[in-house]
Amino acid sequence: MTNEVVEAVAKPAAKVGGKVVAGLGAQVNEGKELWDQVVAWVAEKGVDFAINVAVALVILLVGAIAIRLIKVAVEKALAKANRGNSLFSKFICSVVTKTCWALLLMVFLQRLGINVTPLIAGLGVTGFILGFAFQESLGNLASGMMIAINEPFKVGDYINAGGIEGSVRELNMMATILTTPDNKKVVLPNKSVWGSPITNYSAMETRRVDMVVGIAYGSDIGRAKDVAVETLRKIPGVLDDPAPMAEVSKLDNSSVLLTVRAWSKNADYWSVYFAAQQQVKEAFDSADISIPFPQLTVHMDK
Repeated sequence: MTNEVVEAVAKPAAKVGGKVVAGLGAQVNEGKELWDQVVAWVAEKGVDFAINVAVALVILLVGAIAIRLIKVAVEKALAKANRGNSLFSKFICSVVTKTCWALLLMVFLQRLGINVTPLIAGLGVTGFILGFAFQESLGNLASGMMIAINEPFKVGDYINAGGIEGSVRELNMMATILTTPDNKKVVLPNKSVWGSPITNYSAMETRRVDMVVGIAYGSDIGRAKDVAVETLRKIPGVLDDPAPMAEVSKLDNSSVLLTVRAWSKNADYWSVYFAAQQQVKEAFDSADISIPFPQLTVHMDK
């Protein structure tokens, strides 16, 4: 009975062991065949492949150096054209660099024996499809190109674009980033910027400071004008040419309105503006020239 049990257990184990050994033998044979194929390929084509890889790496290295030199040359050429720090310069350098890298990678892959024709065809179809999917982005890109070419403003300028006022903090091909006077960051798509009127407050060297002052009808208009002009001339930053002026602009309901103007350097605009508001008021008070409050005369009939 015991021998029969041992035989019953031993026979399945032997079968399993035989299958394992057979499987391992098959794996060893497949590995040997694969190794033989690798050795044969190396013996037949390995030297050529190694040469192609080495040449491709040399092409990649030399091409990278050449692209860097081309970028530097383009930057110098644009700098001579007074566009060295503009968005146009960055855009042109980016296009030239990326185009050169695309050509270099095509040469690199082709040297390795990879057919790049299907890849180019696939990229063309993919680009056509993506063009419809990203129409808004392409619109921003086109507007960014127009901003780069025409350069209506630059980084640091104070502008009004798309109904938003602020200093230009950053420019790229997709958006214009502004910092508002109360230090908020506003990102404007270039399509919105180029599609609306752009006011550049920093474009000119000088800027006019305007203010309107009302005086009483009983005040001496000539004296008020002289006081206003002399006060403006004493304010630091006010230019002598064009000279400050004060003229009657309107006969209002309760006062005679004087338009008071002075010119200053762009950088001095706000300091001159605030000083003019305060000092003209104080000068009128000292000269007993009244600035009346709005008045309404009411007649009552019995």
